[in-house]
Amino acid sequence: MGIYLNPGNRKFIDTVNSKSYVDKTLLISYLNTIICTEQKYASVLRPRRFGKTLTASMICAYYDIDKDSRYLFENKKLGKYMPSDADTPSWDKYLNQYEVIRVTMTDFIKSDKSVHESIQIIRKRLLDELEEKYPDVRYDRDDLSFSMEKLYYKIKIPFVIVIDEWDEVFRCRKEDSEGQKLYLDFLEDWLKDKEYIALAYMTGILPIKKYGKHSALNMFDEYSMTSPMQMAEYTGFTSDEVKDLCRQYGRDYEQIKEWYDGYEVRDIVPFDPDHQLLMSTGKAPEARVYSLYSPLSVVKAVTTGLIQNYWNTTETYEALETYINMNYEGLKDIVSSMMEGMRKKIRTDSYQNDMTNFKSADDVLTMLIHLGYLGYDSLTGEIFIPNKEVRREFEKSTQSESWDLVFKKLRKSEELLQATWEKNTDKIANILEYFHDKSSKLHYNSEEDLSVAIRNAYYTADNYYLVIPELDSGKGYVDIAYLPLPKAADKPALLIELKYEKRAETAIDQIHKKRYPDRLEAYKGNLLLVGITYKKDNEKHHECIIEEA
Repeated sequence: MGIYLNPGNRKFIDTVNSKSYVDKTLLISYLNTIICTEQKYASVLRPRRFGKTLTASMICAYYDIDKDSRYLFENKKLGKYMPSDADTPSWDKYLNQYEVIRVTMTDFIKSDKSVHESIQIIRKRLLDELEEKYPDVRYDRDDLSFSMEKLYYKIKIPFVIVIDEWDEVFRCRKEDSEGQKLYLDFLEDWLKDKEYIALAYMTGILPIKKYGKHSALNMFDEYSMTSPMQMAEYTGFTSDEVKDLCRQYGRDYEQIKEWYDGYEVRDIVPFDPDHQLLMSTGKAPEARVYSLYSPLSVVKAVTTGLIQNYWNTTETYEALETYINMNYEGLKDIVSSMMEGMRKKIRTDSYQNDMTNFKSADDVLTMLIHLGYLGYDSLTGEIFIPNKEVRREFEKSTQSESWDLVFKKLRKSEELLQATWEKNTDKIANILEYFHDKSSKLHYNSEEDLSVAIRNAYYTADNYYLVIPELDSGKGYVDIAYLPLPKAADKPALLIELKYEKRAETAIDQIHKKRYPDRLEAYKGNLLLVGITYKKDNEKHHECIIEEA
């Protein structure tokens, strides 16, 4: 047993002995299906407080060849697991069968030490322990992968390599792009296409860094907060697991749910051989959905009986305030709307998986998903604030005076939408005046400028509508169309026609003349025609008329 080579099962014993232990050993059953296959590279990404390190200790205890850990697993879910197919190995097939190396990168990557120095230390310490156990091999002290290759050919026992906090270099040395590339090259040389690897399991927060369209570690399957795949059930505590803890400790489950529930993940869509499910039910298989809880917060709450925010006692990475104050593309508006319970559809594919290269609001918001500040619905592509605990973090980060105007704008936008549904044209005009007065940038010089301003004023409509600027009606283009989303099917569709330096009646006349409502025949009876005009020299700049269609 060493510090890094075959670290044993002591840490997992401590975990199992804890009164708040939650059995996640079935994760091993999945790893046993990918070990010694082309899928043997697993990068498992979770926010802090989600049990990554505890899981790493469990994996080491299971595979470590220098220990007998049968008694730790045989009475757990893993030991009682009955495979449903012949291809799934028995639970103990790989028990204590491999050399294990465990490296925790926070022990090596430091802000006051170059990445090159850190890699040199990792290489030296691992080779020291390998040489101590297997002294008959001639090691190349400058080449870890070659030395392990030579050792493997001698002992014929492959390695399970567990790297905890793999992304520390991207969080501790954010600006060191050269050091980051050096680190990725080191991992690639050590792990990629090596016969001595039976399983490579990495934990971290951030996905693997992208450089252009390529990655040095593209052999890894990434199980993340946006796409946990087969790891979904093991991402955090499930509802059933939290209910069990609440019964054990006599706690109020509904309180725990309100504070710590809300992360929503989906696993893979199950196989349907010969379309049996589709033929018998008429429905194709769907991925299972798990509502997840932050493990550390739940454990703290049930063991102490104190339902409160445990986030700030564990966070060591950048403060939330740093990122939302970047205000990329109206990021503050997005955050304020989510604090009011709304959701926002984003794209996650442009994020470069680091903490410095942001090109859009979506990039920042994607990073906040991985950090645990936001939940993500992979089916709709929407983000949201998951629970009361995280909402408290947002509240703390938005207390400055600069946020007052943001929240007032959000409330005014919601009032504008409500006034439109109620066909209160005077109120609509007054609220549009408010947005005009509060922004020195609103110097309209055309209907195009007015269209941008109106869409900004109707900001919260995104939560209810698909917004289509310049909708082709067949006889012209509707300036803005708002079509209800499935979740807001009871809301009326909106056709908004805009005019600059003309009467509002002119906008409505154009809607009728060009028969714009024909394009939205499906919404007939639940469609509002909205004419809005802006007159530069009038004391009251905006006018509005609404008709039903």
